[in-house]
Amino acid sequence: MPAQPPLRVIQWATGAVGRCALRSVLTRPEFELAGVLVYDPDKVGMDAGELVRMPETGVRCTDDVERIMALDADCVLHMPLPASYFGRDHTSDIETICALLASGKNVITTTGFVYPRSYGPGVVERIEQACKKGGTSLHGTGINPGFMSDFLPLALTGLSSRVDHIYVRESSDFRGHPSRQIVVDLVGFTRSAKDYTAAVRPYRAFQRSLFAESVQLVADALDVRLDEVEESDEFELATEEFEIAAGLVREGTVCASRWVFSGLVRGRPFMTIECVYKADATKVRRWPEPGFAIHIEGVPQMTVTVDEVSHGLAAAAARAVNNVPAVCAAPPGIRTMLDLPVPTGRHTVTRHRPSPAAR
Repeated sequence: MPAQPPLRVIQWATGAVGRCALRSVLTRPEFELAGVLVYDPDKVGMDAGELVRMPETGVRCTDDVERIMALDADCVLHMPLPASYFGRDHTSDIETICALLASGKNVITTTGFVYPRSYGPGVVERIEQACKKGGTSLHGTGINPGFMSDFLPLALTGLSSRVDHIYVRESSDFRGHPSRQIVVDLVGFTRSAKDYTAAVRPYRAFQRSLFAESVQLVADALDVRLDEVEESDEFELATEEFEIAAGLVREGTVCASRWVFSGLVRGRPFMTIECVYKADATKVRRWPEPGFAIHIEGVPQMTVTVDEVSHGLAAAAARAVNNVPAVCAAPPGIRTMLDLPVPTGRHTVTRHRPSPAAR
C-alpha cells in the first residue's frame, strides 16, 4: 500500500504543554507542522524548531490569528490558557474553537471540553454546527483533570462486576513549575490568605466546571444519573520561607491547597476526586505526597497507584498528540474519549522498532 501523506498539524500556543506537544509533532513521521500560533511577542518570527531547541523547520511562529485560520491543516492542537483562568466564562474559547472547526480543521483542545454535554445543549449545538460546516471533529483532553480522572478510572471499571464508589487522588508538586502565571496568578501560591481568598474565585469556578466534566462523563458512561457535583477546598500557610522556580514563598503565605469534587447520587458520593497542590512537597507535610491513586470500591476492590509522574505536562501533551490520527479519521462532531479508540504511543518507541525496509 502507498504510504499515507503526513497529517498537517497546527500548534496553537506554546506554553509548557504546548512546547511538549510541538516537540512531539516535530519528531513523529506521521505529522507535518503547518503553523505555530504564539502569544508572547518575543516568540514571533522564531523558527518552531528553535523554540523547542530542535533543528530549524522553516515554519515561523506568528501571533496572527487570521493567518493561522487561513492555513490548510488537518488538525489544530489548541493549548492556550483557558479563558476561565482569567475569570471569564468559556465563551471566548468556544468562539475560537468553533471558528477553527468551521474552517475545516479538526481540533484537539486542552482548555476543557472533555465532555461538552455538561455545559448544556446550547454549547453542544453550537459546536456541532461548526463541525458540520467544516466537516470536522472536536476532542477535549484536558490538562487537569486529564487521564487520571476519567480515562483510567473508566478502564478499571471494565474489570468490575459491581462498582460502589470511585475515588481518584492527584497530588502535585509545583516546586519546579516555571510559570509564575500558573503557580502564583492562577493557583495562588505565595499570596497572603486574604489575597488568596479573593484571587482564587475565578480559579474555583474553572476547577469546578472542569472536574464536573470528568465526573459527568464517567457517570454517563456507567449509566449513573448524578444529582449534583459538590466542591470544597482549603489551603495551607507556609511555616518557613523557601524558594521555588516560580518565585519566593514567604512564611505565612499560601503554599498548598486541597480540592475535593464529589458526584452525588441521593446524597451519597458515586465518584470523588481529591486534588492536592503543593508549592514544594518537601516543605509541606500535610496531605498526601506527590503521586496518583485510583480506588474502585466494589467487586473486585481495586487500587492503582502511580508514585510519580516526572513529566506530567508532557503526559498531558502526549495524550493530545497521540489522539490526532483518530480525531482526523472520526466522523464530524464532538468526539469524547468514549467515541475514540484507545490512544497508543505509536512511533514513540526509541528501541526495537523495525527498520524502514521491514515496514
